[in-house]
Amino acid sequence: MAPMELPTDITPELAPLYWLLGRWEGQGRLGAGEESDPIFTQRVTFRDSGLEFVEYRAQSWLSDADGTRLRPLSVETGFWSLHRPRADADVGPGLDPADVVPAYKTASEVEELAVDDSTYPITATIAHPGSLTELYTGRIKGPQLQLATDGVMRGEHAAEYSGATRMFGLVNGQLFWRWDLQTVDGEAVPHASAVLDRIASASEVDGV
Repeated sequence: MAPMELPTDITPELAPLYWLLGRWEGQGRLGAGEESDPIFTQRVTFRDSGLEFVEYRAQSWLSDADGTRLRPLSVETGFWSLHRPRADADVGPGLDPADVVPAYKTASEVEELAVDDSTYPITATIAHPGSLTELYTGRIKGPQLQLATDGVMRGEHAAEYSGATRMFGLVNGQLFWRWDLQTVDGEAVPHASAVLDRIASASEVDGV
């Protein structure tokens, strides 16, 4: 396995996720992405929280082909991280402080979390408007990651579905993603996909 480069001034445990950091904007389509499917624009921010989590926020608007925003669609917020056992250096519950040093202090220590050939287990918690929260688990290898729901928590206001999968990849400097849902009968249906351009670097969104 080739040594992993640790970007400067990043929480060591976030090194496998560093390619996501920054702010992204672009356009996509709902459904299967056919020409007749509705268009949306999206702004996504991945930010180093200073802890072992990447802070995630995505805002989406229904739009026309020129990118004019017609109305808001949704806002997602959450936290993404490597999937690993809890350590003494982790925060919580609540505001209970952790040790003053991170659980993993160097890239070499983080590499020990890889399951094979630089593939890392990952987890993401994503909250939606309308009393809905998803817990995802998956894998990340280089600039590609795949996620599938491990659990969906819904309140009475939330639409009913049984799960979801998401895929992200960096291709020629652009962030491609796809999101599929599973109906209550277990059928996988295309939900949305988009291509985003990075409009701000990790340092430019730090602390926002």
